[in-house]
This record gives sequence, structure tokens and C-alpha cells, in this order.
Amino acid sequence: MAERIVINTGPLIALVRMEALDVPGQLPYEFICPSEVREELDEGASLGYPAIEPAWLIVVPLSAAPSAERVAALDEGEAAVIQLALDQGVSRVSIDEVKGRRIATELGLSVIGPLGLIARAKVLGIIPAMRPLVENAMRDGVHYHSDLVERVLSTVGE
Repeated sequence: MAERIVINTGPLIALVRMEALDVPGQLPYEFICPSEVREELDEGASLGYPAIEPAWLIVVPLSAAPSAERVAALDEGEAAVIQLALDQGVSRVSIDEVKGRRIATELGLSVIGPLGLIARAKVLGIIPAMRPLVENAMRDGVHYHSDLVERVLSTVGE
């Protein structure tokens, strides 16, 4: 069985802005998200943002509500992503917000963002180059620190 990753709304939006929403479906992972993330995506589509409905994304409802302190510290989607990972015994989450990444790490989860997913696709030969995808995202309003981008690109030989 493929390793599972619980993915949040932000990384999905970044993948759309990279023009790379199809890429995660080719990785050796199974991507799941809580119903709260699906609802955020649907709400965005109802407000005129692009519909994000990748065939590779599996929606899994939470079996328990996130803790009140986590909900207070994070947005609903991030809190639900972390809770779903804990509920399902999934060790990796895809969250791009700093606070969510920090809390996930404190809880023993490993974190991979959209850059990490695309880098993995480059290493596996799924995509020929990563730089054009990152440039697409940044042109479309996704903010990455330039040092991070250069470090990741260097790691994959670009």
C-alpha cells in the first residue's frame, strides 16, 4: 500500500497555480483530505475560484473533532488535516502555512509542502523540470522565500 499523505487546501491551490495539479496523482502516495478541506475548495469554487477536484484526492471524514486549542491556533482546514493524520495513523501532512507546519511537527508529523511534492516528481522523472512550475506559481501569487526556492531547485539539479 502506498504511503498516505493528508493534504490541506493551500498546497492544492499552489499546485493549481503551478499548473501541476495532475502531478501528485502520479506520485507513489495516496492523498487524503478531511471533509473540511473539500468544503473549503467547494466554497472557493462557488466564489469564482477555479474548481479543484483532482481524481487522486480521497475525502475522509474525521472520526473526532480537532482539539479546541488546535482549532483556536489554526484555521479549520489545518486543524482538520492534523486531526485526520492523527486519527488515521498517517505520519505525513502537506501544509504550507508556517503555524500549521510547526504544530504538525510538534505533534510528530512530517510535513511536505507543494515544493517538496514537485521536487519528488522531478527526482522520480515524472516531470522534466521543476523551475517552470515554481515560476508559474510565483507569477500567480504564491509566495515562496527565494532562498527556499533556490535550495529546493539546487537539490533536484536545477
